[in-house]
Amino acid sequence: MITGLHAMFYSAHATELRAFFRDKLRLPFTDVGHGWLIFDAPSADLGVHPTDAAHPTAPHNTHNISFFCTNIQATVADLQSRGVEFTAPITDQGFGLVTHFKAPGDLTLQLYQPLYTKNSRSH
Repeated sequence: MITGLHAMFYSAHATELRAFFRDKLRLPFTDVGHGWLIFDAPSADLGVHPTDAAHPTAPHNTHNISFFCTNIQATVADLQSRGVEFTAPITDQGFGLVTHFKAPGDLTLQLYQPLYTKNSRSH
């Protein structure tokens, strides 16, 4: 039985990215030694998006990591107060309210507030 999801970022700026997740995003973490921080995600979901002419968002066989929240305006304001730089205004993408922010190592990460209701029952 799968009990969780472990996601990874590979970066030439790993130390700075770990500090960003710890200090700016304030993600809880476990220090496993030698500078390695494993961050806890409070909730996760997984989407599978089509790659065709009607959905030209990403190339075939790629993956993406984004963060979600319950109140995007408040979350953006809180992150900006900690020095997080946003690269786009909040827009309604149908599935959610979406923006993007910068992280160390030339990363641009998505933040969104879902406009759908999650169904948490198991099958």
